[in-house]
Amino acid sequence: MKEPGLDNRHRDKDGTIQQKRSDTLNKNLSQPIPGFGPNTTLKTMRDKTGQVSEKDVRQAAKKMDK
Repeated sequence: MKEPGLDNRHRDKDGTIQQKRSDTLNKNLSQPIPGFGPNTTLKTMRDKTGQVSEKDVRQAAKKMDK
């Protein structure tokens, strides 16, 4: 890897930053996403919010709580 991605995350061959795995639990994220239980997978959170990136899921979850 010649150039590190944002936050030193791995980039795929097409240059996009690799997303977190779908089976990552909310409690294992560096900052758990409010509004979801600790054992909720990132895939479930993505499905419920319709977003892909962790940042976008977090923002959508804030809007869902209101």
